[in-house]
Amino acid sequence: MKGTIVKSLEELVITKFGKDKWEKSLEDAGLERSTIFLPVGDVDDSQVLKVIEAVCKNLNISLAQAADAFGDYWVNVYSQKLYGLYYTKNKTAKDFFLDLDNIHLKMTKTMANAKPPRFDYEWKDDKTLIMHYKSHRGLIDFLVGLAKGVGKFYKEDIKVTKLGPTKIQINFP
Repeated sequence: MKGTIVKSLEELVITKFGKDKWEKSLEDAGLERSTIFLPVGDVDDSQVLKVIEAVCKNLNISLAQAADAFGDYWVNVYSQKLYGLYYTKNKTAKDFFLDLDNIHLKMTKTMANAKPPRFDYEWKDDKTLIMHYKSHRGLIDFLVGLAKGVGKFYKEDIKVTKLGPTKIQINFP
């Protein structure tokens, strides 16, 4: 996984809960408290999952709560500094979601070892999109949180529902 994901999580935890909570989570994940993640670096998936588990434990929150907080922070704070153009070129949440697979391809084309999730789309009706998540990481809860963050960014009252380990449903107003 690219380090930018973990860097965003680090910023979120330090900003909202303090540096000690982040360092304790690193330690509980079997890493040095002083571990530094470089945004363009590669981080072993299992290491990231251990850090996420440790963050949940240290903050006494569920994985779904962590995923929602991460999704909101990633979309509305962290990624705006690096990838803001992808949000401004799309005028609605629906446009953004339908562009997401393409965004991942463009962003990672020149990144060595990048394995971003991929998405297929299915329309249930004109206001209900089913997104099929294709990734070996099994982080569907994070897609739910990110989707909620996208709705907040575009100021749209969307409803996001996890339908299983590989798909979510997004209802547009």
